[in-house]
Amino acid sequence: MDQQNTKASRKPRADSVRNRERLLEAATAIFRLGGAQASLEAVAREAGVGIGTLYRHFPTREALFDAVYRHEVDILADLARELSTEDDPVAALKSWLQANVRLVATKKGMIEGLQLAVVGSSELKAYSYERMVGAIGLLLERAAVAGMIRDDVSPDELLRTLLGIFYSHGPADWQPTALRMVDVFVDGLRKR
Repeated sequence: MDQQNTKASRKPRADSVRNRERLLEAATAIFRLGGAQASLEAVAREAGVGIGTLYRHFPTREALFDAVYRHEVDILADLARELSTEDDPVAALKSWLQANVRLVATKKGMIEGLQLAVVGSSELKAYSYERMVGAIGLLLERAAVAGMIRDDVSPDELLRTLLGIFYSHGPADWQPTALRMVDVFVDGLRKR
């Protein structure tokens, strides 16, 4: 019994943490390019680890999709905190919104897998919604308090607007259009 408790409370080994990070980075790149059908073997190869190492960290394809998505959301939440100290709160908001293009690019490549990952549970959706709304709220409030943008747009409304921009059907090369529309939207938020 004590041996199990000791094992469960130990920190992961440094090489295990590094392998997990490399797997997440590799999976993000592979899924962005190859979509949900990209092989897990390609992910392991890209990370420089064996397939057994991948399965130790992520026992199913869905677990890997879930982890990649959470990782991307966490990166954006951390970025919002970093940008919240910038001198120009509107520029910080715009930078953060543009960084969302990366998240969306990753999600578009793995949308089928994400649908599988969230079937039967809305925990992933709730997690990402909470983190994203919190990040937007931090940046929106700062710009509104500074009197630089309108104060009548909620974080939820901004997130829904972003989803509309990112997921509207358009050309295969959607990212430049999405970036331009983010710029237009932020310009529309400015107080005149």
